[in-house]
Amino acid sequence: MADTDSLLAEALAKIAEADTLDLLEQHRVAFLGKKGSISALMKTLGGMSPEERSEAGARFNVLRTEVADALAARKVALESAALEAKLASETLDLSLPAPEASTGSVHPVSQVMDELAEIFADMGFAVATGPEIEDDWHNFTALNMPESHPARAMHDTFYFPDSDEQGRSMLLRTHTSPVQIRSMLKEGAPLRIIAPGRVYRSDSDATHTPMFHQIEGLVIDKGIHLGHLKWTLETFLKAFFERDDIVLRLRPSYFPFTEPSVEVDVGYSMEKGRRVVGGSGDDEGHAWMEVLGSGMVNRKVIEFGGLDPDEWQGFAFGTGVDRLAMLKYGMDDLRAFFDGDLRWMKHYGFAALDVPTLSGGVGVSA
Repeated sequence: MADTDSLLAEALAKIAEADTLDLLEQHRVAFLGKKGSISALMKTLGGMSPEERSEAGARFNVLRTEVADALAARKVALESAALEAKLASETLDLSLPAPEASTGSVHPVSQVMDELAEIFADMGFAVATGPEIEDDWHNFTALNMPESHPARAMHDTFYFPDSDEQGRSMLLRTHTSPVQIRSMLKEGAPLRIIAPGRVYRSDSDATHTPMFHQIEGLVIDKGIHLGHLKWTLETFLKAFFERDDIVLRLRPSYFPFTEPSVEVDVGYSMEKGRRVVGGSGDDEGHAWMEVLGSGMVNRKVIEFGGLDPDEWQGFAFGTGVDRLAMLKYGMDDLRAFFDGDLRWMKHYGFAALDVPTLSGGVGVSA
């Protein structure tokens, strides 16, 4: 009992004295880590008798809980203090006069959207849009994902509590693929469109955000095959990255709305700590990186689009606009795209007149 009391007192004292998050993390590892002192105590339970284990286990659990609670409370206090200090040092004087010259800039996502639209317009693609609040049928069922389909588990979906007039579940679209169905039903065939826009999934880390941007491509015509798909993607990537040494690798994959389905990799190398697209992933110093998902449109999807799959064929592809921006312009954290930090925008933003054109170069400097 004396050992646990002294260990608790020592832990609480060190936690209370910790003045940085790094030091607090060191204390957490020292007490609760795999090789920490409290973890070592827990490991001694295996050599005790049942009676001893019952008594000691209760004491050890109380010790671990109190230390964990103290660590959590101190972490909240340190983070709050750091935030207060940051806010105090980054005040903005709203009484200052407006600058003579405009300081606004175009967000990298908007810039890349314009770059993509310019590239695909040159290849004869039209831009199609659709609602961000979708129904279950357009978002899943019409894309060969009925209610029992395991592919629905691939998406962490934001559902609304109410259904539409037809009893269909309503949700924030998880991809821009529903635009393909709406375009086929409205325009028929032949069809050549791109569908850029916002999509939503319940995910958040350095490379995932709950809201992000995608671009889908769809071609429906007669006699379409996988070679047309590869040429289209190769032409697009060469124009986007403004390099002729783009090498693609197509790997078999699975998507419910395409058959066959392929993942598209590009070769890249590391330069100054960032990935630079170009060259073959099989060359020395190069590697492969996945950038696109694609495939031939599934027959069922063509039928749901109101077309005859025996007459019309097509291919589809999709990629993340935000990740393309990160890759092209050297950004390392997707969350910064949505923080609204003016310093980030001044560094990565584009001038209003930096309109991407194929003749002038789509990759204007930030």
